[in-house]
Amino acid sequence: NMNFLPGIWWSLPLVLIWATPPVTSSWWYMGAVGSSRVMCDNVPGLVSRQRQLCRRHPEAMLSIGRGVAAWTAECQHQFRRHRWDCNALERGQRLLGRVLLRSSRESAFVHAISSAGVVFAITRACSQGELKSCSCDPKKKGSAKDSKGHFDWGGCSDNIDYGVRFARAFVDAKERKGKDARALMNLHNNRAGRKAVKRFLKQECKCHGVSGSCTLRTCWLAMADFRKTGDYLWKKYNGAIQVVMNQDGTGFTVANKRFKKPTKNDLVYFESSPDYCIRDRDVGSLGTAGRVCNQTSRGMDSCEVMCCGRGYDTSRVSRMTKCECKFHWCCAVRCQDCLEVVDIHTCKAPKTAGWISRT
Repeated sequence: NMNFLPGIWWSLPLVLIWATPPVTSSWWYMGAVGSSRVMCDNVPGLVSRQRQLCRRHPEAMLSIGRGVAAWTAECQHQFRRHRWDCNALERGQRLLGRVLLRSSRESAFVHAISSAGVVFAITRACSQGELKSCSCDPKKKGSAKDSKGHFDWGGCSDNIDYGVRFARAFVDAKERKGKDARALMNLHNNRAGRKAVKRFLKQECKCHGVSGSCTLRTCWLAMADFRKTGDYLWKKYNGAIQVVMNQDGTGFTVANKRFKKPTKNDLVYFESSPDYCIRDRDVGSLGTAGRVCNQTSRGMDSCEVMCCGRGYDTSRVSRMTKCECKFHWCCAVRCQDCLEVVDIHTCKAPKTAGWISRT
């Protein structure tokens, strides 16, 4: 249940994971509205700037909780075929914290997608009238012109600028307390996540006129589905650039001179990722023992790659599927229930299947 996300305020620039009750909780609403100082003062791990924002905008904390649900689901979708599958939140919350203590590509992605999730949730809450401090984009008023001609701004344009500003103030506050390389890396990836949401802001219009002609148009700006942001950041993850600090400690330079300098849209990382083959608390790895693999794939979900060369077990299972589907005039598709027998392949455990810990 992603509406309830136990955990802690990781060094992750982000969100109430331990302290966020279910978003439907009346306790949360009453606490947020009636006793924001008490609530905010009892959230562990907040820096002073975050406590100030929490007290000033207690209703925004509920939106951030929804943002947590959005980004964790998206992270799990993007990594579903990989050895590290972003499921540490469900299967051992402290493991995600271990991942984020590293400066790996996975940490870069999580910082970016979580920052994007806060932008998306706050912006959506503004448009839906859930926050006292914002509403629809106030700048989208009057007339304007595009490639199709003139139009009037109307409807409720998503106030993405407010969402970005709030996320930057809240999410980055913890990182701005530090001046080290890790803080700079996190700030860079946080910003890349925020920019990703804004990248997919699209103009939508409604036509007015005789027979639906577009002699008059009313337009507004709306965020795209969060999946577009996730897909975009997934590409950035695959093309993430390894960096080192420059000599004066104010920024990055590429670790390998053959690669291009990272832009503000790129994800950056310092250290190589572990292979995530075995259970290792220190790196936040659950291992791949018991994971389902694809025997016919040649990708990351193949049994050879997923199982790290340990081999796999095969079990034959029966399941009900829809079959012999036929279209019936006018508007129905009717199917039969068929029993299907399939082989499921799962990765073997290593000879030593327990946790490895270096501490």
